[in-house]
Amino acid sequence: MEKLSGSAKPTRIRYRMLALVFVNVVINYLDRANLSVAASALGKDLTLSSAELGWIFSAFGWTYALLQIPGGLIADRFGPRVLYAFCLITWSISTVCQGFARGFASLFSLRLATGAFEAPSYPINNRIVTSWFPDNERASSIALYVSGQFIGLAFLTPVLTAIQYYAGWKGLFVTTGLVGLIWGVVWYLFYRDPLDHPGVNAAELDHIEQGGGLFRQKEKNAGQGQVWQWRNLKQVFSSRTLWGVYIGQFSVNATLWFFLTWFPTYLVKYRGLDFIKSGYLASVPFLAACAGLLLSGFISDNLVKKGWSVGTARKAPIIAGLLLSVSIIGANYTNDTALIIFFLALAFFGSGMALISWVFVSILSPKHLIGLTGGVFNFMGNLASIVVPIVIGYLAKEGDFKPALVFIGALGLVGASSYIFLVGKIERVVTRDSQPTLIRE
Repeated sequence: MEKLSGSAKPTRIRYRMLALVFVNVVINYLDRANLSVAASALGKDLTLSSAELGWIFSAFGWTYALLQIPGGLIADRFGPRVLYAFCLITWSISTVCQGFARGFASLFSLRLATGAFEAPSYPINNRIVTSWFPDNERASSIALYVSGQFIGLAFLTPVLTAIQYYAGWKGLFVTTGLVGLIWGVVWYLFYRDPLDHPGVNAAELDHIEQGGGLFRQKEKNAGQGQVWQWRNLKQVFSSRTLWGVYIGQFSVNATLWFFLTWFPTYLVKYRGLDFIKSGYLASVPFLAACAGLLLSGFISDNLVKKGWSVGTARKAPIIAGLLLSVSIIGANYTNDTALIIFFLALAFFGSGMALISWVFVSILSPKHLIGLTGGVFNFMGNLASIVVPIVIGYLAKEGDFKPALVFIGALGLVGASSYIFLVGKIERVVTRDSQPTLIRE
């Protein structure tokens, strides 16, 4: 194991690990969004109403959101290598089984199972990035792995559409599930933590640790007691700053979950577009969201490197993005397909900009409770995965989708207001088991 530093040039193993996380995120979101592609045909075959479809769209979110806190605690206790492999394989099995659903109850139950097994994934992602990357590379690394959800959907939505066209919605679920099963084995074979990776040298470990990477945190936490304590949960729920980012994340995810659930149905059923054509048009907003996310991450990190305050460098792109997401309402005022896609893409571009918000988990959470804080953060944000699909289903049940887009736009404004008025000084939350680390705002 190459760990002698001297004047050795740092290795760049952290980017290989980030690439593995990127693929995990692509698969993660394929198995969330495959239902949206299948929805039109599936709804007809299973005779589902608009309201019932909204409930099925939300099923993933019930277990995914409610298990975020346990998922965060699990991420603090178990290594990413084994835990992520377990999650990938189990949620992929439930995805395959969705291809054999026979009605509302079975499909709803299987979507609940998928959400449950995916629950620890983003707390694990955040733990990996916090371990492998220094502070001044954190926002861009988060942007890169989160971009997997947009790049994957942008380029693979037409593929998913084609699979359904030729193999039916049953074949779509089976195919996407098998991909995840295979990748779960690949992840286990190739991922390692920083101190366990045979390719990383001491120079890279020094670069990570001196920059604020927390790969030794597991060692430091030894003997401090369990994180499964009510006082720790109370701590991450009692900070006004954390509540500001929780509310903001709900708003960001509101736009995201519209695109992950109702968007293809909106194009086909409410805008009258051809199914195959809608698959290609659906990729445009996802590409826009990816561009917004990457732009925001690299701008934010560059501002930090140039000496800007952390508060300004991290919050400004998020606020700007949330304000841009309000532009989704513009689609209500045109019947031109190009303009509809423009307004939707602009809104998703803004939502993508705001998704670097995961960086606040790394810089605000107590050092020994990163997984728990990430779980609470993702729980609050993913309440949108429950609320938004159901509310849209009822708002659109009379055949008019305009109130639904107003609803999404209004939530973007709420999120921007939360970052402006609730998120104040950026400093790490302190518990009895952690020492204060002030970060200049």
